[in-house]
Amino acid sequence: MTSLSDFDETRLGGATEALSAYAGRVVLVVNVASQCGNTPQYEGLEALYRQYERQGLAILGFPCNQFGEQEPGTSAEIAEFCSLTYNVTFPMFERIEVNGAGADPLYRWLKRETPGSGDADVEWNFAKFLIDRDGRPVKRYGDKFPPADIAGDIEKLL
Repeated sequence: MTSLSDFDETRLGGATEALSAYAGRVVLVVNVASQCGNTPQYEGLEALYRQYERQGLAILGFPCNQFGEQEPGTSAEIAEFCSLTYNVTFPMFERIEVNGAGADPLYRWLKRETPGSGDADVEWNFAKFLIDRDGRPVKRYGDKFPPADIAGDIEKLL
Protein backbone atom coordinates (compact mmCIF):
# COMPACT_ATOMS: atom_id res chain seq x y z
CA MET A 1 0.00 0.00 0.00
CA THR A 2 1.30 3.43 -0.92
CA SER A 3 2.00 5.94 1.84
CA LEU A 4 3.34 9.49 2.05
CA SER A 5 6.82 8.01 2.50
CA ASP A 6 6.76 6.67 -1.07
CA PHE A 7 7.01 10.16 -2.60
CA ASP A 8 9.90 12.52 -3.26
CA GLU A 9 9.34 16.23 -3.85
CA THR A 10 11.54 19.22 -4.59
CA ARG A 11 11.89 21.91 -1.93
CA LEU A 12 11.99 25.59 -2.82
CA GLY A 13 15.61 26.09 -3.75
CA GLY A 14 15.89 22.85 -5.69
CA ALA A 15 16.85 20.11 -3.22
CA THR A 16 14.96 16.84 -3.57
CA GLU A 17 13.45 15.61 -0.32
CA ALA A 18 12.09 12.14 0.38
CA LEU A 19 8.76 12.56 2.15
CA SER A 20 9.81 9.58 4.26
CA ALA A 21 11.46 12.35 6.30
CA TYR A 22 7.95 12.91 7.73
CA ALA A 23 7.30 9.27 8.63
CA GLY A 24 5.69 8.98 12.04
CA ARG A 25 4.37 12.53 11.92
CA VAL A 26 0.91 13.92 11.30
CA VAL A 27 1.11 15.88 8.05
CA LEU A 28 -1.09 18.58 6.53
CA VAL A 29 -0.49 19.01 2.79
CA VAL A 30 -1.71 22.31 1.32
CA ASN A 31 -1.63 23.77 -2.19
CA VAL A 32 -0.83 27.46 -1.72
CA ALA A 33 -0.69 30.69 -3.72
CA SER A 34 0.64 34.17 -3.00
CA GLN A 35 -1.98 36.25 -4.82
CA CYS A 36 -5.23 34.56 -3.78
CA GLY A 37 -8.13 35.66 -1.62
CA ASN A 38 -7.24 32.68 0.58
CA THR A 39 -3.58 33.72 0.95
CA PRO A 40 -4.15 35.03 4.50
CA GLN A 41 -4.59 31.37 5.48
CA TYR A 42 -0.78 31.26 5.60
CA GLU A 43 -1.15 32.96 8.99
CA GLY A 44 -3.43 30.22 10.32
CA LEU A 45 -1.28 27.46 8.87
CA GLU A 46 1.83 28.91 10.49
CA ALA A 47 -0.03 29.20 13.82
CA LEU A 48 -0.99 25.51 13.64
CA TYR A 49 2.57 24.59 12.78
CA ARG A 50 4.03 26.55 15.68
CA GLN A 51 1.45 25.14 18.10
CA TYR A 52 1.79 21.47 17.16
CA GLU A 53 5.17 21.00 15.46
CA ARG A 54 6.88 19.79 18.65
CA GLN A 55 4.11 17.23 19.13
CA GLY A 56 4.68 15.82 15.65
CA LEU A 57 2.82 17.98 13.11
CA ALA A 58 4.34 18.84 9.76
CA ILE A 59 2.75 21.20 7.26
CA LEU A 60 3.93 20.94 3.67
CA GLY A 61 3.17 23.83 1.33
CA PHE A 62 2.96 23.26 -2.41
CA PRO A 63 2.65 26.41 -4.52
CA CYS A 64 0.30 26.00 -7.47
CA ASN A 65 -0.45 28.38 -10.35
CA GLN A 66 -3.42 26.45 -11.79
CA PHE A 67 -6.14 28.60 -10.25
CA GLY A 68 -6.35 32.06 -11.77
CA GLU A 69 -2.56 32.17 -12.16
CA GLN A 70 -2.33 33.30 -8.54
CA GLU A 71 1.18 31.90 -7.98
CA PRO A 72 3.16 33.32 -10.93
CA GLY A 73 6.45 34.03 -9.13
CA THR A 74 9.75 32.27 -9.29
CA SER A 75 10.81 29.94 -6.50
CA ALA A 76 12.91 32.72 -4.99
CA GLU A 77 9.97 35.16 -5.13
CA ILE A 78 7.65 32.62 -3.51
CA ALA A 79 10.15 31.95 -0.71
CA GLU A 80 10.67 35.65 -0.12
CA PHE A 81 6.93 36.37 -0.05
CA CYS A 82 6.24 33.56 2.43
CA SER A 83 9.10 34.59 4.69
CA LEU A 84 8.58 38.35 4.67
CA THR A 85 4.78 38.51 4.55
CA TYR A 86 3.74 35.59 6.77
CA ASN A 87 6.99 34.44 8.43
CA VAL A 88 6.34 30.92 7.14
CA THR A 89 8.66 28.39 8.75
CA PHE A 90 7.00 25.15 7.63
CA PRO A 91 8.52 23.34 4.62
CA MET A 92 7.71 24.81 1.22
CA PHE A 93 8.17 22.96 -2.05
CA GLU A 94 8.53 23.89 -5.70
CA ARG A 95 5.45 24.88 -7.65
CA ILE A 96 3.42 21.91 -8.90
CA GLU A 97 0.16 21.14 -10.66
CA VAL A 98 -2.56 19.50 -8.59
CA ASN A 99 -5.13 18.70 -11.30
CA GLY A 100 -5.15 17.44 -14.88
CA ALA A 101 -2.68 15.43 -16.90
CA GLY A 102 0.30 17.21 -15.32
CA ALA A 103 -0.84 16.68 -11.72
CA ASP A 104 1.98 15.77 -9.37
CA PRO A 105 1.88 12.08 -8.35
CA LEU A 106 1.47 13.11 -4.70
CA TYR A 107 -1.74 14.96 -5.51
CA ARG A 108 -3.06 12.19 -7.75
CA TRP A 109 -2.59 9.85 -4.78
CA LEU A 110 -4.13 12.26 -2.24
CA LYS A 111 -7.24 12.82 -4.35
CA ARG A 112 -7.68 9.10 -4.96
CA GLU A 113 -6.93 7.80 -1.45
CA THR A 114 -8.39 10.38 0.93
CA PRO A 115 -11.70 9.07 2.34
CA GLY A 116 -14.61 11.00 0.89
CA SER A 117 -12.47 12.69 -1.73
CA GLY A 118 -13.76 10.52 -4.56
CA ASP A 119 -10.77 11.39 -6.77
CA ALA A 120 -12.32 14.84 -7.24
CA ASP A 121 -10.15 17.67 -8.52
CA VAL A 122 -8.76 20.16 -6.05
CA GLU A 123 -11.21 23.04 -6.19
CA TRP A 124 -8.91 26.03 -5.52
CA ASN A 125 -5.83 27.23 -3.68
CA PHE A 126 -5.52 26.24 -0.01
CA ALA A 127 -7.25 22.86 -0.19
CA LYS A 128 -5.87 20.75 2.65
CA PHE A 129 -5.20 17.03 3.11
CA LEU A 130 -4.57 15.56 6.57
CA ILE A 131 -2.33 12.50 6.78
CA ASP A 132 -1.94 10.27 9.84
CA ARG A 133 1.28 9.06 11.47
CA ASP A 134 1.22 5.95 9.26
CA GLY A 135 1.38 8.12 6.13
CA ARG A 136 -2.23 7.52 5.10
CA PRO A 137 -4.61 10.33 4.11
CA VAL A 138 -7.54 10.62 6.50
CA LYS A 139 -9.40 13.82 5.64
CA ARG A 140 -9.73 16.52 3.00
CA TYR A 141 -10.72 20.13 3.70
CA GLY A 142 -11.90 22.65 1.13
CA ASP A 143 -10.14 25.86 0.25
CA LYS A 144 -12.36 28.01 2.49
CA PHE A 145 -11.95 25.78 5.56
CA PRO A 146 -10.07 27.82 8.20
CA PRO A 147 -6.81 26.23 9.35
CA ALA A 148 -7.71 26.83 13.03
CA ASP A 149 -10.75 24.59 12.59
CA ILE A 150 -8.49 21.63 11.76
CA ALA A 151 -6.85 21.74 15.21
CA GLY A 152 -9.27 19.22 16.75
CA ASP A 153 -8.61 16.66 14.02
CA ILE A 154 -4.86 17.22 14.34
CA GLU A 155 -5.01 16.71 18.11
CA LYS A 156 -6.84 13.39 17.68
CA LEU A 157 -4.04 12.12 15.43
CA LEU A 158 -1.19 13.41 17.59
